[in-house]
Amino acid sequence: MTMTTTSWPGLRVSDWTPTRETLHMWTQIVGKIRMAHAPLLNHWWQVTLYVSPRGLTTSAVPYGTGAFEIEFDFLAHRLEVRSSDGGTQSIPLRPMPVAEFYAQVLDLLGRLGIEAEIRPLPNEVEPAIPFAEDHVHASYDGEAAALFWRQLLQADRVMGEFRSHFVGKVSPVHFFWGGMDLACTRFSGRPAPPHPGGVPNCGDWVMVEGYSRELSSCGFWPGGGEEGAFYSYAYPAPDGFAAQPVGPDGAFYSPEFQQFLLPYEVARAAPDPDRAVADFLHTTYEAAAVRGRWDRSALEDDPRRWHPITQETAT
Repeated sequence: MTMTTTSWPGLRVSDWTPTRETLHMWTQIVGKIRMAHAPLLNHWWQVTLYVSPRGLTTSAVPYGTGAFEIEFDFLAHRLEVRSSDGGTQSIPLRPMPVAEFYAQVLDLLGRLGIEAEIRPLPNEVEPAIPFAEDHVHASYDGEAAALFWRQLLQADRVMGEFRSHFVGKVSPVHFFWGGMDLACTRFSGRPAPPHPGGVPNCGDWVMVEGYSRELSSCGFWPGGGEEGAFYSYAYPAPDGFAAQPVGPDGAFYSPEFQQFLLPYEVARAAPDPDRAVADFLHTTYEAAAVRGRWDRSALEDDPRRWHPITQETAT
């Protein structure tokens, strides 16, 4: 196998549906625990998870005068909880109902002296089975979970480089457990009309906060293609947005999802997957920025602008 094929692994969405749906609920539980303790940041940035060298992590969550972290380790297949007072607890990631996972996580936190009162229902899914009653989702294919993490690892890396070209307000590259997608969002600096909401089992006020400013958002999620898809949309979508030409070959505008899509399998099969994804991210952002008349000269810059100086000091 070449480095490209091992770095950009294939994982058919249909081949891991039971594991994906179970893992979605597990990440919601962990994400809600972070949300219960982290102070509100604009657009709900405090609720997300982050790609780590081994899986997905909450990063440091404030608790009292200290902090704790919860990490899905998809290499060792364990859920690790670490506290700033030196305490550690873990459970193996294996096939188990959401109800069992929920109970075990609360027990782990309790042993570390961490309270975790959350709203025990999933969001953005239908039906929303209470975590403590969910015996429907109980699958865990460790190989599939690790492959999905490796997809996220590549997406996180390329999206991070794309993020570096923007000096205006821009989100981290972060994992939203509601939709189970990795996202990065740029903002024009202008207010947006109130979002109409309508997301299943999610208050409209949540969407109003999330979309309170004009934006261009991109990301990756396990949908929109046989192996998932990169996506890009604008809110509000400016006139002519959907008709703008974007790259690379294989990218298209989906009227169903009201966003541009680049199927992951198209990017993975490209001679240079990094370049293909970067082309998609840059051209779809430009579709939003050009049609929306963003002040691009004030919002964009070359991330290598200090490169000659840093090279000189490094040598």
